[in-house]
Amino acid sequence: MNYSIVQKNGVCKMKALFIGGTGTISSAAAERALQTGTELTVLNRGTRPEPEGAEVLRADIADEDAVSALLQNRRFDAVADFHVFTPEQAERDIRLFSGKTDQYLFVSSASAYQKPPASYPI
Repeated sequence: MNYSIVQKNGVCKMKALFIGGTGTISSAAAERALQTGTELTVLNRGTRPEPEGAEVLRADIADEDAVSALLQNRRFDAVADFHVFTPEQAERDIRLFSGKTDQYLFVSSASAYQKPPASYPI
């Protein structure tokens, strides 16, 4: 594995990409990532304020060609997608992020929007 984490003043710095970064869960995660010194990039449509201090890539994750063009020649230590709801979207992420990261996190926000859940599994 070829990580781009660098040590600066005794603190490890990680490059991360969040798909979203402005929603219920992802905004808190983005804020925390920035507080810990993560070099954060967010990819979203720009319909809500992005986290201050993050690099912003503007695209709709559903537009695979546009996202692929934005990610060309980029690599991240971790990618977290907060906008996956179907198997097809997960498959899209495999295509988009293979070779661009060593760690991929699928984050489900279903429980943030429906409490208690109407059915299990969520």
